[in-house]
Amino acid sequence: MAKPKVFVARRMAQEALDMIAQAAEMELWEDELPPPRDVLLQKVRDIDGLLSLLTDKVDAELMDAAPKLRVVSNMAVGFDNIDVPEATRRGIIVGNTPGVLTETTADFAFALIMAAGRRVAEGDRWTRNGKWKTWGPMILLGHDIHHATLGIVGCGRIGLEVAKRARGFDMKVLYYDTVRRKPEEEREFGLEYVPNLHDLLSRADFITVHVPLMPETRHLISTAEFAAMKPTAVFVNTSRGPVVDQKALYQALKSGQIFAAGLDVTDPEPIPMDDPLLTLENVIIAPHIASASVATRTKMALMAAANLIAGLKGEMPPNCVNPEVLKKG
Repeated sequence: MAKPKVFVARRMAQEALDMIAQAAEMELWEDELPPPRDVLLQKVRDIDGLLSLLTDKVDAELMDAAPKLRVVSNMAVGFDNIDVPEATRRGIIVGNTPGVLTETTADFAFALIMAAGRRVAEGDRWTRNGKWKTWGPMILLGHDIHHATLGIVGCGRIGLEVAKRARGFDMKVLYYDTVRRKPEEEREFGLEYVPNLHDLLSRADFITVHVPLMPETRHLISTAEFAAMKPTAVFVNTSRGPVVDQKALYQALKSGQIFAAGLDVTDPEPIPMDDPLLTLENVIIAPHIASASVATRTKMALMAAANLIAGLKGEMPPNCVNPEVLKKG
């Protein structure tokens, strides 16, 4: 019996590729850059399964080009690159990789909090550019993290892990979310629920965003939100780039309306080299690497492979975005 055919959109941990190769006839995109759209549409013509990344748009056009497609396994927690309702309508299973990157992403968010607040990247550039002439009491002054107030926008799994890390710095932790956490969780992790976003923004010294990208969260943080922040505020985003109005962020940083920012995501990605944010010293921009530890990216790849293989067998993937596809059967 012929093996099902799959296309894997990028090289990943070898253990995961070995799993897939045993279960399916696999074609692997070897380049570091994602397959161009026209190439991707050609590659999916005869496949049963697709292992995609956030850079791969899986929409009705792609599904039309892949009439045999049964499962899409996205190597990411988010799946805003996939038209899930359309996939569901067509009976295509969609999987993702939640949970596994929670702590690693929280680590990186806190790294950005510290690096932006204490001007670490700026200090490194200062040294490399030959500006370090002496120790000076007013050189590169930043803001303390310990005993400061942290505002978490979106306190799901990652937001809660950031809150745990904040406890080690004796921070006061506020959070805003559309769903309030349980009272026992608030007590255990020292959380104060703030039902109004602007109230949280006005009180926090450090603000970190952890919301999914949905129509209602696009440009959740824009001109009015930056205006509500303290001039000493440090803003961090490790969620999705379009959650933030990037032009408004540039104006807030350039004018001194806020002190600094740390970004792991931008809109678009990669950020264009002529983007005005790149002209500012008080912003750190990382290339979407919050989950980029060896252990976590390996776990993500293995999880994505497991989702793909289960879907090819017509079984419920360990992490399924649209389980109703199989339940209907």
